[in-house]
Amino acid sequence: MLDIKKITADPEIIKHKTALRCTDIDITEIIHLDSKRRTIIQNVEELKRLRNEFSKQVGMLKKEGKDTSDMQRQVKENSIIIETLDADLKETDEKLREKLLLLPNLVDDSVPVGKNENDNPVYRVWGEPAKFSFEPKAHWDIGSELGILDFERGTKVAKSRFTMITGTGARLERALINFMMDLHASRGYIEILPPYMVNPAAMTGTGQLPKFQEEAFWCERDDLYLTPTAEVPVTNLYADEILKEADLPLKFTSYSACFRREAGSYGKDVRGLIRQHQFNKVELVKFAKPEHSMFELEEMLAEAEEVLKRLNIPFRVITLCTGDIGFASAKTYDIEVWLPGQNCYREISSCSNCKDFQARRANIRYRREDGKIDFTHTLNGSGLAVGRTLVAVLENYQQADGSVVIPEALRPYMGGMERITK
Repeated sequence: MLDIKKITADPEIIKHKTALRCTDIDITEIIHLDSKRRTIIQNVEELKRLRNEFSKQVGMLKKEGKDTSDMQRQVKENSIIIETLDADLKETDEKLREKLLLLPNLVDDSVPVGKNENDNPVYRVWGEPAKFSFEPKAHWDIGSELGILDFERGTKVAKSRFTMITGTGARLERALINFMMDLHASRGYIEILPPYMVNPAAMTGTGQLPKFQEEAFWCERDDLYLTPTAEVPVTNLYADEILKEADLPLKFTSYSACFRREAGSYGKDVRGLIRQHQFNKVELVKFAKPEHSMFELEEMLAEAEEVLKRLNIPFRVITLCTGDIGFASAKTYDIEVWLPGQNCYREISSCSNCKDFQARRANIRYRREDGKIDFTHTLNGSGLAVGRTLVAVLENYQQADGSVVIPEALRPYMGGMERITK
């Protein structure tokens, strides 16, 4: 959520930065509602002041034995007006909050200007794509032939975009989760195993609601949402709390299953594990002081990259431009892994600095050493999307005979197994 004081103080910069996102949002009504809200507050405060004065005078006049009926009537009329204004204030506050919740974050000045994903510049590249002596296959063929990916039975027990991962494939998925969690824990991240369901307040705090209501799986009977990412429960750990400056930065890593309806992706990535309704992901979340959050973003990016480096899988990092950046983010890097079976790079992680956008929505603050209370900055990143990492292993480590070599970093988690064979 944006600071209403910044919106009213410089509406032109808000309009400009919103336009950079290629989003047309009218903030006129927000400014009008804020003005109306402040006017109501002023009127209520003045009426309450008068009511208090009249009440004191009534008491004094009663002691003197004088008639106070007119003044008591005025006090009663003021109270009725105050009740009406209080109700109007509550309604205005709700309307203003609804409008503010739909405003995206302001992009950082360092974010490149662009219209869409085609304008995202490459930040850096690591590793050289392997050259195969045969035509490399896509993971859906590799996994099906090895008997470790069963798309048909996943659809049978659920629906399309659900997959059964079986046998050695399931073990490899579990190995990836443990490998990632151990790596991040060794780098100072506190491990969290969160609930897989969250309430509407948590979804609102991180920006999933109300903007992305259609993307979420909602359990109506309990008014709970299946987590679209562990970012939601972990970021809300400190909702409505005040942290100590000395405790920042706080770093958490969390494995969770993630659930997304993919409402706007009809016909996109229909084959394989790239775009599923349910998938596993290891998440990184940080709470940082505002002046340090950009440094923490670079650190988080490096920590996510380290997973692929240890697996020895080529990747590149791109900086999302203003027209492609996410709703809650002020700056985002995407890590794209090389997939030889598809002959392209595909996203495997997003690392974002949301600055104080989520903290304002969730009311996450910290007390500075001088006593001043301020909003923290929140950051999140995939460290990594597990299913997509499984895809990357299958495609990059495939062999001519159809087998898949297990990366050395994963072998301790696979009981020393070196290869997946038919």
